[in-house]
Amino acid sequence: MSTIFDLQITVQPEHIDALGHVNNVVYMQWMQQVAGAHINQLGLGLKQYLELKHAMVAVEHHVQYRKPAFVGERLILRTWLSDLNALYSTRQYVFYRPQDQAVVFVGNTKWACVEIASGRSKRMSPTFIQAYQPLVAELNPMDFSQCYLAEAK
Repeated sequence: MSTIFDLQITVQPEHIDALGHVNNVVYMQWMQQVAGAHINQLGLGLKQYLELKHAMVAVEHHVQYRKPAFVGERLILRTWLSDLNALYSTRQYVFYRPQDQAVVFVGNTKWACVEIASGRSKRMSPTFIQAYQPLVAELNPMDFSQCYLAEAK
């Protein structure tokens, strides 16, 4: 079963653009980083993708930059799965700055299941469907008083 997954990061100088705040491309990299860490926790990382001969690939992103983030700030990168069908899953993201309790970024990604050898769409295997369950309604992913931190690797 899926759940909320948090990854804590500190904004580094290399994340900053010419305007002095985190570059928009970095947010996309963080989306990939936290999604990858979450699927590893769910037991479906790259090794399992290769063994199963199919994988989830991003097909669509929607992002909203709410507030700038700056070097030295600590952020919580939060993700969870919100929807699932035989071919697609949807992953949500909220990046939160605890210092001022601000949501700095929200987004979502539509992921498609594909056969690795051909790149063609494939129905998800039972292994994928079991691991990629949407978040249970009882959990509020916008409640940052609850912590779901994982260790950064």
